[in-house]
Amino acid sequence: MSNIASLMESNRLKIVIRVFAVVAIAGVLGACRPPAKSAPPAATPPPAGTVAVMGASFLNGAQLAAWYRSKGVSSGYLATESIDALAQYYSEEGAAEGVRGDLAFVQAVLETGWFRSALTRQNNFAGIGATDVAPTPAAFPDARTGVRAQIQHLRAYADPTATVCAVVPLRNPCVDPRFHLVAPKGKAPTWNQMGNGNWASSTTYAVNILSLYNQARAYNGLAYL
Repeated sequence: MSNIASLMESNRLKIVIRVFAVVAIAGVLGACRPPAKSAPPAATPPPAGTVAVMGASFLNGAQLAAWYRSKGVSSGYLATESIDALAQYYSEEGAAEGVRGDLAFVQAVLETGWFRSALTRQNNFAGIGATDVAPTPAAFPDARTGVRAQIQHLRAYADPTATVCAVVPLRNPCVDPRFHLVAPKGKAPTWNQMGNGNWASSTTYAVNILSLYNQARAYNGLAYL
């Protein structure tokens, strides 16, 4: 019996040693594991009755293109790519930078007269550089780059953390030639603040953009803002 008791005690000791070993290894692995990435901070909600520049789009590329076609304005279309591709670029580039790409698309519609202005051929969809005094409109090598420049310029106006035009804080290489001219960064976080010297001199700039955007929403079955 003493031999059996001794054997049982030995087995218990081995089990205890194994448990401690497993716990110790788990502790070491936990210490070596890199810390989990924190979620990006939530965007500050805009004041009531205003529309934020930053945030998720409500309309996707297909919905924007369908709304465009419904207006019967394709005659004289000068963009270097189809309206479907262009609308999709706004959806993708906007999502990359946290800018509402659907509203940026509508801004481009206003700026280019439904993509029929001369600047459209230069892939400049938002009048970048076409200032009231000594205008030097920018030209971009392709449509996606032109959309990206517009999105980056919008982020400069809306996001105070976008202090430099570089991959950090931006998500894509800098292509906006006038990013550095927006000062201070984040000075117009809502579309309601656009115009009156922010992006454009027109006093009705924001109203016109939001009116067109509401048309796009209504066409796609969404309520007005």
